[in-house]
Order: sequence, then structure tokens, then C-alpha cells
Amino acid sequence: MEQLEAYVGKLMETAKLPGAFIGIAKAGEHVYTKGFGYRDAEEQAEVTLDTVFGIGSITKSFTCVAIMQLQEAGKLSVNDPVVQYLPEFRTKDAESSKRITIAHLMSHTSGMPSMPTLYFAMRRSMEIDPALQESDRNFDLTAHEPIDTYEQLMAFIAELDVEQLGEPGTEFSYSNDGYALLGAIIERVSGQTYESYLKEHLLDPAGMGHTVFLTLDLGDYENITTLYTSKKTEEGKVVFAAPLWWDAPAMRAAGFLKSTGRDMLAYAEIFRTGGKVGETRILSEKSVQQMIGNYAGLEPARHYGFGFMVTPQFRGGTLIEHGGALKGIAAQLCILPEEKITCIVLTNLDGAPSAELLGATINTAQSLPVDEPIAIYPDYPVAADTLQDFLGEYRSGEGEMVQVSSGETGLVVTFAGADYPLRSVGADAFSFQMPTGLEKWIRFVRDEAGQVSRVAFHFRQLIKQSKEA
Repeated sequence: MEQLEAYVGKLMETAKLPGAFIGIAKAGEHVYTKGFGYRDAEEQAEVTLDTVFGIGSITKSFTCVAIMQLQEAGKLSVNDPVVQYLPEFRTKDAESSKRITIAHLMSHTSGMPSMPTLYFAMRRSMEIDPALQESDRNFDLTAHEPIDTYEQLMAFIAELDVEQLGEPGTEFSYSNDGYALLGAIIERVSGQTYESYLKEHLLDPAGMGHTVFLTLDLGDYENITTLYTSKKTEEGKVVFAAPLWWDAPAMRAAGFLKSTGRDMLAYAEIFRTGGKVGETRILSEKSVQQMIGNYAGLEPARHYGFGFMVTPQFRGGTLIEHGGALKGIAAQLCILPEEKITCIVLTNLDGAPSAELLGATINTAQSLPVDEPIAIYPDYPVAADTLQDFLGEYRSGEGEMVQVSSGETGLVVTFAGADYPLRSVGADAFSFQMPTGLEKWIRFVRDEAGQVSRVAFHFRQLIKQSKEA
């Protein structure tokens, strides 16, 4: 493990990451569990197997487990239309909304574009967070009243003047709103709150005693990380404590669980074993297989299932994974069922290189060099006279923005204040390399007239705003 620990130490130093946890289990037995750095840098409190971190959007797979349980109980089908349970749900295209199924929400293929809902759902916690004043975030929280309930969430979506990306089931674009709606469906169908349903039917049966939505529910338990965020200064990146946890009662189903390395390795067993944690069955094997089915292509070798990204031909087996990110959170979970391997990475700084840490962890678990690429994108010829098609600015409703421009040797993508040369890897598809060496993939989307109108970036489809001047 020396190679992994040296790699982790170097990455943490470069990222100024205060604390992290890495866990590897094989056949359900812990083979490597180690805390790095501190859960509280000021107090020099160390990270352990039982330190509580945020897991962000890894919560989405928990939400899908709940939906699959309700399907097994005969209370719904994932192929049912959403309006069967949420009759007040509609988008600008009311007729298209009626064709959106529960499965479309689970696989991010509803056709709904990214919306600003999450910020207004988090508004009450964000506006009392002093760290927000120091950070580089500049979202206008006053543009809408707080969204506190599922009813307010659906009313907000109905009011938005946004175009569907396509017919339900045809276009993948990551949607926190869709998962919030799944939380509402779970409440309507089960007759109990989303949070209590998850506790009763998943967290407690799986023995996940330190997995909660609110740290207050942990009582006097002290092994909880402090959250950290960063800002850019003339001296460079400055990391500082930002201890207030953001919350969004109407969108908890999209990404607000907190958990520990021990609990998450237990949770991963569901997908390694075909539905069980120890001797306790959480899901049927059929439901687990349905969760990792192919419902939307992400990249040439990777697809989205229900709450998970899946690479079905990964080094001779299957890679099931998902990440999570929010203020003070960057986490990654993976399962390699054929090799009986599960891995968890938890960190306490947003923007931390959690995907790189997971890659190194997977490589270590498979006895490979830590820096072995997880995904490889071969070069693909592109005609120079077509490059101008991709130029322009692209934005999402969640505030993401990328600029594609011409560089000295080809296209350049700019986001978060940094430039990255693009390399052609497919028809209208490119990759770029992060400073850590991680390769990222983006794909441009053309409209019916053949004009580039969107870019699939960070799993969302961003809308083209203008062509580069």
C-alpha cells in the first residue's frame, strides 16, 4: 500500500485537502481502511473508519434502492408515468411531461435540462453560511423564494420557461430535480417521509448506524468531519473551514446523506452480493440487475443505470460507481462485483480530486500501478474545417458555464478559470486532461439541422448561448 499512500499524500498536498478516508473490502472483509490528514485540521483530529463525511449524490443510488423496494412490494412500477403519483407535476411541455416515467427520472433521461432549483432549495442554509461570503460562488439566491416542499418544487418547475432536451428516454442530462421528484413519489407511495422510509427499510436493516441526513440525528457523536472550501487569492488557492452543512429538505433524495467508511462499505455489499448485506436481504437480485442496466450512454464504454454509472467491460469485469459533491464534500463509491471488490473514498473539501483517489484505489485493489488510466480514449480524426462548429459559450440552468475557443493547436475548453486543450476522440466528442492527469470526456450535440446546439459536459447538457466572436 506504500505506492497508494505516497500517491494520496502527493494529491492531498497539491489540492490542499485537509482530510480523506479510503476503504477497500474484498468479499465483504475490510482489507484496507485508512484515514489521511484530519477531520478537523485546527484540532488535529484524525480521520477514522467511523468519521462521518458527506456523500453528496451517492445518495441517488439510495433513492433508487427505495424505488426498487416499492416496486418489489407491488406499490409502483418504474415504467409508470410520474403523473400517476404526482398529478401536479408538469414542465413547460405539459404533454411531454405526461410521458415521463419513474425510470426516466432514475436514469436522468426525462428530457428536463439543468434547472436552478437546487440553489433555491438550499437557500435557507446557504444564506446563513458565512463561508459563502468568502468563497468564489456568485449565485443570486434572492432571485426566488426558498423551495422548502415538494409542492413548491413542482410549482417552480412548472413555471420555468425551459425547453425539453428531447422526447423522454432519448437524451441523458444529469438532473437533481428528477431525483427530488423521486423523493416525492416515495413519500406519496409509502405514506411516510422519504427520510423515515430510507431509515426503516434501508439504513437500519443494513446496520448503517452513522448514516443520516442531519448530523443532529447523531446526538453527541463527535467523530464528524469539519467541512472545508476554498477561494482564489493573489497568493493562490486558500482552503478554510466552512462548518455549516447545506441542506435542502425538498431535494434530500438528490444528494444530502452523511455517512462513514464503515457504513458505505456495508452499503456497497448490496451491489456486490446481488441484494444482501450480511444475511439481510435489502433488494432482490433481479432489482440489483435492473439498477445496473443500460438506460443511457455516457461515454463509449460507460452507461447510466438507476443511480449508478456502469462500465460493463472493465478489465474483464464490471465497474459500478458514483460520485458526490457539494460544499465540503467530494466522495466516490465503486463496486467490482466479479472480483468481490468494493471501494469508498470520502473527503472534506469540495473540488478535491476524489475521482483520482478512487482510480488509484481501484488500481491498488487490482494490484496495478496507482496511476494506471481508468478510461482510455483513442485519437479520432477530425476535419479542421468542422472545428468552428463547436466554438461558443455553453451554459446550464445550474450555473455551469464553459467556453470553447480556437487555440494555437486546436480547440480549447475554458471552465472554472482554466484552459484545457481538446483532443478529438470520436464523432463530435473530445477529451481533455486535468492537471492531475485525469482524462475527461465531452460530447457536442447537434440539432435536427445539423448545427451544434449543446455540449454534454460534467454529465449535463449545457445549452449553446452564442458563437465565439
